[in-house]
Amino acid sequence: MRPTHRFATAVAAGGLLLALTGCGVAQQASETAGQVGAAASSATVCAEAVRIATATPDLTDPRAAADRAHAAAGELSELASRAGNTTVGEAIGTLAGTLRETTIGDLTGAPAAWLRKQADQVAALTKACGG
Repeated sequence: MRPTHRFATAVAAGGLLLALTGCGVAQQASETAGQVGAAASSATVCAEAVRIATATPDLTDPRAAADRAHAAAGELSELASRAGNTTVGEAIGTLAGTLRETTIGDLTGAPAAWLRKQADQVAALTKACGG
């Protein structure tokens, strides 16, 4: 083999090695970016869910408060479907279910119990979001 041919072969092999190494690095960077994106997405979903769930109901107007709870349930259900984390999605879904089932009687007959249940579910949501 002539020296120029060996040199060309070595350069080609080196280029191939660099290309393959670059592909591995690019793949790893892509996977890391995907993980960061998923975490950011979960954080966004969690923040939005907590914001919706912690809106203070106006218990002086039980009908409006129940209507607002039902609207919040719809918003939370939509968020639950977007949650990338199953635990977070389930926590949001549970909270949405509680709000969806809210009646005027819950808000007039036992508002403290209703608020306590909602607070417990918000706590479960924040735990799921943090873990």
